[in-house]
Amino acid sequence: MNQMLIKATLETLYMVFIATSFTVLFGLPLGTVLVITSKGHILENQALHKSLSYVVNMARSLPFIILMIFIIPFTRFIVGTSIGTNAAIVPLVVAAIPFFARIVESALYEVEGGVVEAAISMGASEWQIIRQVLIPEALPSLILGTTITIINLIGYSAMAGAVGGGGIGDLAIRYGYHRFRLDIMAETIIILIVLVQLLQSSGNILANRILKHRKR
Repeated sequence: MNQMLIKATLETLYMVFIATSFTVLFGLPLGTVLVITSKGHILENQALHKSLSYVVNMARSLPFIILMIFIIPFTRFIVGTSIGTNAAIVPLVVAAIPFFARIVESALYEVEGGVVEAAISMGASEWQIIRQVLIPEALPSLILGTTITIINLIGYSAMAGAVGGGGIGDLAIRYGYHRFRLDIMAETIIILIVLVQLLQSSGNILANRILKHRKR
């Protein structure tokens, strides 16, 4: 049973790591575009902003379990199957991208307008403002937002176990729930709690170090 717990934990970490990578890859640009195309920003485009905002809101409105089932054809198209650890990554990414995009949007909005205006007055291009002003200034908030996203992905990955997604959720359902093994259920819960605590603490420490470094 210990081997099964280790295997399930590694599967969960694998799913979350891959899903987080793709989420940041697509969610960071999406959130950035939502900000820079908003009213009064460096690349104002109300039509694009409203369209993207609508799509993000629509995607976020779907509960994960429903989304996971709804996009089964898309999952099969991407990975060739709708069951297993790799298959679970697809709905994890689809669910997390709009969530993370809103976190990025919120973090970038926290950057003081005066900083952006100063960069514009010095002749910085839009790309330079994004890369050298917005993202660096919002980095602590982005780190905390990424931490929250990873924790959500851990929760989503546990739900993915209900449809054969593998990982800790799958072990808890197959052995803890269906076989009435309360000990296994308790162990899976403890593992999830420990993972979340470690991640949250790590994110807080990293964000605080960046803030302290800026104050020097």
